[in-house]
Amino acid sequence: MNAHEVDLVVIGTGPGGEALATGAAKAGLRVVAVDKHLVGGECPYYGCIPTKMMVRGSDVVAEVRRAAAVAGEATIAPAWSVVARRVDQEATTGWDDTIAVDRLRDAGATVHHGVARLDGPGRVRVELADGASEEYVAARGVVLNPGTRPAVPPVEGLAGTPYWTNRDAVRLSELPGSLVVLGGGPIGCEMAQVLARFGVRVTVVQHGPRLLPGDEPEASALIEKVFAEEGIRVLTGVELTRAAYADGRFTLDLDTGERLGPDKLLVAAGRTPNLDDLGLETVGLDPAARTIEVDEHLRAGERLWAIGDVTGKGAFTHVSMYQSAVALRDVLGQEGAPAAYHAVPHTTFTDPEVGGVGLTEQRARDARLRVRTGSTPLEQSSRGFTHGAGGHGLIKVVEDADRGVLVGATAVGPAGGEILGFLAVAVHAAVPVETLRNMMYAYPTFHRAIESAIADLS
Repeated sequence: MNAHEVDLVVIGTGPGGEALATGAAKAGLRVVAVDKHLVGGECPYYGCIPTKMMVRGSDVVAEVRRAAAVAGEATIAPAWSVVARRVDQEATTGWDDTIAVDRLRDAGATVHHGVARLDGPGRVRVELADGASEEYVAARGVVLNPGTRPAVPPVEGLAGTPYWTNRDAVRLSELPGSLVVLGGGPIGCEMAQVLARFGVRVTVVQHGPRLLPGDEPEASALIEKVFAEEGIRVLTGVELTRAAYADGRFTLDLDTGERLGPDKLLVAAGRTPNLDDLGLETVGLDPAARTIEVDEHLRAGERLWAIGDVTGKGAFTHVSMYQSAVALRDVLGQEGAPAAYHAVPHTTFTDPEVGGVGLTEQRARDARLRVRTGSTPLEQSSRGFTHGAGGHGLIKVVEDADRGVLVGATAVGPAGGEILGFLAVAVHAAVPVETLRNMMYAYPTFHRAIESAIADLS
């Protein structure tokens, strides 16, 4: 087979890969972009966009139910069909990536649906969906953005059952009567609350000691309290030991001796990197690794870059997009700031939202910093007080006392992800705590609670 000579091959077109391929093509490079599934990746079809439509629907349901406490009687008849229609038609256009493919082609890139594998530095073989194959030699090199897929824990009997992952959950047209969510991370918590608000009896089974283990314990405790108030059962420190399915129901055995019998099971137990079928061994990398090591310009080897979840810098769309800009500059030989990860933000879109940036208190202590923390309940702020029902929340800040700057912060509340923007700037730019202490905060806002948390540093 004669290899086609191009400038750049991008393997995987999640948000970061798509953005990089688009930018490189617009800069005049001969770009080939390959994806085995949908151009755009997990985020627009199974993650960020459709799930936030689901969250929006559930939040409206919850607000109507809170009306009696703040505005008078109101009723709502929740209809999942409305949410399902929005996800299908508005978010994913029926899980069709034609718009994304056309966007890339209009930028000047060649787009393939198929399986791409490395075949040495700068060389890529592509098995196309129609059974044909192509080979490319890339003068600039190759960018890897393969992403991840839902992980399936090695539980006896689980593989033989019709369990769901997040990819199934976003396609739901009808809801079950009862559901067990295996996993208490961001995906599990968001899905549990959404479906419970539409009438599903939900139990969350989390093997660790608390929900949202990547966040501050105070945030986890608050979410667990809210879940209890909304009728969601939470089992922490519990392992699923065996799963079976028969006659339309699951049988789930826990290590506590309890047996659960839900209609459906949603597995939200983490993600598996798509590194096992990339041909990494042909460029001196380990295909069994969970991450690809990259430098501050996202270089992973000779004429090779990697971006996104597989770099281990944070499994978030915004990390991939950030990295794509850094890597694109390097591909194009342009100057620019190297990648930095001391202020990676994230938000879990439960109600209340849980936003975090930088280090938690424990991670800061593990890094041997001299730590001071400050916190305040959001309900004690004027805005939290006037908000009334649904105003749960807190602000927590983590200071490196030797440097006098924040190295981490958490914002939980009705707009936790938006409040976080203020704190992300403070952590990213290493704004002196004294500056934060002496600045003016608008009144009465949720973010004004940051002032109280700063004052509480001790």
